[in-house]
Amino acid sequence: MSKMSELDLCIGELRSATQSLTAVADSLATLFDKNGDAKSEVNALQSESKVKPKSVTLEQVRAVLAEKSRSGHTADVRDLLQKHGASKLSEIDPAKFEALLGEASTIGLREGEDG
Repeated sequence: MSKMSELDLCIGELRSATQSLTAVADSLATLFDKNGDAKSEVNALQSESKVKPKSVTLEQVRAVLAEKSRSGHTADVRDLLQKHGASKLSEIDPAKFEALLGEASTIGLREGEDG
């Protein structure tokens, strides 16, 4: 895997982790709001979680999918594109790139596969 593809993959995984952490922070905020406790801490968490990350580009997704395809996972890449309603990457809505990149990062890492 090329260094840029590895970097793109890491960035995608970090963005996915950020989304998960944001969801946990939101859940905790809701829990504390219901109990009336720790409002200042909750507000701080919510403020931090509203920082919007840079959007994923077509080039980033293309680089990761190309690397997965070169690694012998062309059928998985094709299936992933079809799952998102397209036969090629350029047909996919850019708003879906982040989710697509997150899903693509799991190709080749599934149980029982080398990677």
